[in-house]
Amino acid sequence: MKRFITLVLLMLGIALSARAREVFPINEGWRFYFKTERTSDNARHVTLPHSWNTDPLAQGYWLETTGNYMNGMYIPKEWASKRLFVKFYGVQSVADVFVNGSHVGTHRGGGTAFVFEITDKVRFGTDNALLVMVSNSWRDDVLPTSTDMNSYGGIYREAELIVTESTAVSPLYYGSDGVLIHPQSVSAERAEGEIEVHLTSRSENTCMLNLEISAPDGRTLFTKRQKAKIEDKPVLIPFQVENPELWSPDHPALYTVTAAIGEDSITDRVVVRTGFRSLNVTPADGFLINGVRTPLHGVVLHHDNALSGGTLVAQDYDADLQVVRRIGANAIRSAVMPHAQYLYNRCDETGLMVWIDAPLQRSPFLSDMAYFATPAFEENGLQQLREIIAQHINHPSVVMWGIFSQLWMRGDDVTPYLRRLNETAHTMDASRPTVACSDQDGTVNFITDLIVWKQDVGWQRGSTDDVAVWRDLLQKNWSHLRSGVQYGEPGFLGHKSYTSQALPRSNWLPEERQTRFHEEYARNLQNDSLFWGVWIESLFDYGSSRRPYGVNGTGLLTLNRREAKDAFYLYKALWNTAEPTLHIVNKRLRMRDGNMQLFRVYSSAGTPLIMAGADTLAVTEYAPCQYRTDSVSLQGVVEIKAMAGALRDSVTIRIGNVLKPKRTPGLRRTAGPQTTN
Repeated sequence: MKRFITLVLLMLGIALSARAREVFPINEGWRFYFKTERTSDNARHVTLPHSWNTDPLAQGYWLETTGNYMNGMYIPKEWASKRLFVKFYGVQSVADVFVNGSHVGTHRGGGTAFVFEITDKVRFGTDNALLVMVSNSWRDDVLPTSTDMNSYGGIYREAELIVTESTAVSPLYYGSDGVLIHPQSVSAERAEGEIEVHLTSRSENTCMLNLEISAPDGRTLFTKRQKAKIEDKPVLIPFQVENPELWSPDHPALYTVTAAIGEDSITDRVVVRTGFRSLNVTPADGFLINGVRTPLHGVVLHHDNALSGGTLVAQDYDADLQVVRRIGANAIRSAVMPHAQYLYNRCDETGLMVWIDAPLQRSPFLSDMAYFATPAFEENGLQQLREIIAQHINHPSVVMWGIFSQLWMRGDDVTPYLRRLNETAHTMDASRPTVACSDQDGTVNFITDLIVWKQDVGWQRGSTDDVAVWRDLLQKNWSHLRSGVQYGEPGFLGHKSYTSQALPRSNWLPEERQTRFHEEYARNLQNDSLFWGVWIESLFDYGSSRRPYGVNGTGLLTLNRREAKDAFYLYKALWNTAEPTLHIVNKRLRMRDGNMQLFRVYSSAGTPLIMAGADTLAVTEYAPCQYRTDSVSLQGVVEIKAMAGALRDSVTIRIGNVLKPKRTPGLRRTAGPQTTN
């Protein structure tokens, strides 16, 4: 039986007296069932955000399917002259929306918001049925078609009902607020640009448009009132602000822009925030914000955690941002797709810089195809890129648009399509550079404004010292490119070996191997002026049902955020100048084989004093913030202590008499492969 709810916030005394737009959350009262159940009789009551995959580690039990979400709304008859829109901030990955059985629209793409007008489909003065059919199944016409991270499915972000008068600032422009700020020239003396306003009306050809820009302290700095034509193209209003407070990581000044409709009284109003800053990147000077060189120390963020799965809320983002600040990073990369608007609002307020990816990327699995040379695939990629830019263009923290990541140059030629994506980004927003992450050679690296090299030499081939050879060759042959670098490999806390391993183990990824990889890369690449930015992949482990353990272990912290790996403290020592670091490496290895032992310590508080029991060990600085002792002979239970200023760290280890695992030799081949039936 269908059950309907009355929106609690639709109090007629308020709704009928207000003529400006009203926005009502529609997160409660949903009933969910899988399409395969064939009936809604056993539908579960859920609240948004919601997903049907809740365990990131559910390897082998991952549901890629279709789910139905039902809700009801009582729409008062007094709204018969108004317009109604439903807005969903994130549905993974394909959504079909129905009102009273009528299809109102399809949205393809899981990372961006979308809006449908439902005015003609609702019945005023009675109950209305809302149905959203959601699929997270793989499709060759919805990006990404190749990804390592989980697609959890469901309406995994909030939803709302927007009620406006007949003439309004349009919520239909690629799911944005309908007000886009385009700075064209920004300096300490003046900020100039255009305000792009999208209007919609069912009854008028013109309206009175009122614009206002307010300073961070609330003072009105700019006003404009003009008669605007309502047509298929937006209204462009030039603006100028004298002596602006510039947005920067150290001074994240935010301005308020208000677009209102009405001549004698206001019938619609949209308020957005933005900031004014100039961006420039050159091979010689690196990344410049307002003319000041600002090296980017970035971390890659994915879209889940162990508790919430993919349904992240404000508290999850706040907790993650505390970790970003603790490590000392000044930038984040939203991998594969955008995060929720809340995250970027907080980045605007705290001065954290952001790179947002479009979903054209390739995972490391050889069977995947990242690019399909079909009109449906290409149009979906363009649509999602347009939505990303329109919805996030007003965030001053967003400093670059990601176009693609780690594509292979085999099969169909993808470069013409990449150029279309790049040109689309420049057309929509000329104030930000485009960027790509690449691990390939060739023309693919010369399309975007910036290139970030994904490097892993020394992990599966060669030595980590070879990264210095690569860096020198890049400096010699390609120093004219505006290059950044990204690196990171997996390591798991539970993969410990108390004895040296002569034979490789399948899927054995110890934290110690990850740590040594980061130590060598940090020694050779950190603070190198060749790179405008260094990006660490990733800040947190993330769910990947395609991986042997159900998780991608490249994070500097575990999926549940409870334990920081050793590499986390390396970058904290290098990047966080406000909070000194002292950390003994490999403390989890409490049982060790062999009398000769060497100890490593990360310190940003100067050369540490390291003691084994009562003995002081000789210490040398291996690299910035990396210190090592000489090898010493130890036996039995020993306490290792490190001291630097007021900081202390210690660990007690047992050396010798470690149980050695029995190694079963592999079968020896005695003949060539045999034919079987």
